[in-house]
Amino acid sequence: MQHRIIVIGAGYTGAIAAGRLAKRLHRADVAITLVNPEPDFVERVRLHQVAVGQELRPRPFAEMFAGTGVELKAARVTALDVDRKTVSVEAADGTDGAAEELAYDTLVYALGSGWTDQGVPGTAEHAHEIAGRAGALRLRERLAGLEAGQPVLVVGGGLTGLEAVTEIAEARPDLDVALAVRGGLGDWLAPKAGGHLRKVVDGLGVTVHEHTSVTAVEADHVTTADGATVPAAVTVWTTGFAVHPIAQATALDVTDTGRIVVDDTMRSVSHPDVYAVGDAALAMGPGDKPLRMSCASGAPMAWQAADAIAARLTGTKVPRTSIRYFNQCISLGRREGVIQYVTADDRAVDSALTGRLAALYKELICKAAVWGVANPTLGLPSRRRHVLARPAGLPTPLKAGA
Repeated sequence: MQHRIIVIGAGYTGAIAAGRLAKRLHRADVAITLVNPEPDFVERVRLHQVAVGQELRPRPFAEMFAGTGVELKAARVTALDVDRKTVSVEAADGTDGAAEELAYDTLVYALGSGWTDQGVPGTAEHAHEIAGRAGALRLRERLAGLEAGQPVLVVGGGLTGLEAVTEIAEARPDLDVALAVRGGLGDWLAPKAGGHLRKVVDGLGVTVHEHTSVTAVEADHVTTADGATVPAAVTVWTTGFAVHPIAQATALDVTDTGRIVVDDTMRSVSHPDVYAVGDAALAMGPGDKPLRMSCASGAPMAWQAADAIAARLTGTKVPRTSIRYFNQCISLGRREGVIQYVTADDRAVDSALTGRLAALYKELICKAAVWGVANPTLGLPSRRRHVLARPAGLPTPLKAGA
């Protein structure tokens, strides 16, 4: 009898987990299914590039997982029953009558996160987002229709906001581009990195509204906490992410924001047959601090989960690797960047890489990340060589806490 592993979500973490599981458990008594509504991989870390009109190479899952034994299911997850161990799905296009229920023995939850308006009035109606491909394409269309001199405002001074505002300003120097941040510009960066950030932003002609909280968004402007208005023919909202709501509707132990609480092997603390990776999971890192929502956290979380699942199913020692940070990589357009080196628990240190070399470094990181996703089982022997004459049941998974 086959052990059924279902991975839901095929962003960086879900795709990496599915590929690594296929490599670790390449045998006839394991079935791995990857569920995702879109047929190809989305490079989320490059969506600010998509928004300004740059084209990315298509990466169909059918090609990426060809010959790995991973079954692809083009569907949208609608519900999860962790007591009955089922995933409810519907056709990706919402076709009526296409609902289906998938049973699992082990689940990898990788539905990730999307944008959130944080309850600010008018944001959902008037602001644009780049947390997903559809949003980036809508923003691309809107930016293409703007005339010279029209104002564009990016709200949010985190990594996404900085990359978005500099990309837009570089691609459209004819526009009046501005950035609104709650604190100081790049105030978490060390002096060298922060100084270079200001230099690049100033050079691109970006107006920065520091210590500014946006309290309402209209079609042609935003209102700030002090009652001022900032003109914006286009508002881009990058103030944070919210996880997919499905987990919060289940019996899983989740945080008040809906993230699944996991142990150091990415296993749910309440349901040992469920693993969560990426933005969907709350895992602790160095210094007993939660890992932040990022690709830098998600990839090693996926490796850890896949390796732990494989070990538990085959009765071998469960590896436990400490997940730590090394740097924060920020692209500032196509020719500039900042690489802020950090401590294991993600605090900035004095050392930083800036300028063209930093931009090349960030590009290398992006290419390496997608290469790892696109080549999930490199070096994997032919599956036929691993087919068992008589499929044997795998060892019973260890109990929670193992």
